[in-house]
Amino acid sequence: MSLIEEVMRRSAHERTAAMPGNLLSTQRVGRPLATAPPVPEGFTPNQYRAAPVDPEVMEKNRILLRVPDVGISRAYKILRTRVLHRLAANNWFTLGITGTAAGEGKSLTAINLALALAQDVNTSVFLVDLDLQRPQVGAYLGMTYEYGLTDYLTGQVPLEQIIYDIGVKRLAVVPNASSVENSSELLGSPRMAEFVNALDAQIPRRIVVFDMPPVMVTDDVLAFAPRVDTFLLVVSQGQTARRTLANAKEVLAEVNLMGVVLNRSTERNDSPYY
Repeated sequence: MSLIEEVMRRSAHERTAAMPGNLLSTQRVGRPLATAPPVPEGFTPNQYRAAPVDPEVMEKNRILLRVPDVGISRAYKILRTRVLHRLAANNWFTLGITGTAAGEGKSLTAINLALALAQDVNTSVFLVDLDLQRPQVGAYLGMTYEYGLTDYLTGQVPLEQIIYDIGVKRLAVVPNASSVENSSELLGSPRMAEFVNALDAQIPRRIVVFDMPPVMVTDDVLAFAPRVDTFLLVVSQGQTARRTLANAKEVLAEVNLMGVVLNRSTERNDSPYY
């Protein structure tokens, strides 16, 4: 039984995990990353621009740092640990977060997972808004910034202008505010390859979390898949249809899928104890 078939079975029997995200395992081996051009000249690793964030906006959007919810915090820590184990076991460093359709919570999952990963003292993280048609990361964080990823991909600014420090240790954010129509072409461009290679050259080596668009909405995930080690698929209880999951299974057949995250689970355990 495949990952998505298992999620469909659980959904049919209304059996969900007792947390916002339930990572299911897979035994597939990731494909190697494509060879990228050299790091852009003049780029100095680990020097990032400061960008303030709005605590009230983060609280409203249920960002992990501003939500004192025991159950949610525990869920993301468990998800973080399982992701870290899987990444380490396979020597993976890049992780794409996608969904089947809009509104399932994939951007929130990407942000909160990146924050949870950065809370681990041995882990440094890049969070990249790669949903070029509907960017949300900067808005969810209430970030104030000047340039985003699209500005770099279209050649308007150098790389060092789009990587930001939001005041969280071991976390750097690459936001985006401008939507584009030819997103899959940009994702396959030499400029995008330079960007991925530059992140890969950072010292210390960082985990890169890409917030990707839904897989059933655009071909961006498939276009970018050769540059990503593995993916997480976010589905939403009570929203993601079984038929949509079946279609997503076909689309993702050749993509290295690490697991499935079940969002908005009705089962919860808010106790501070086990």
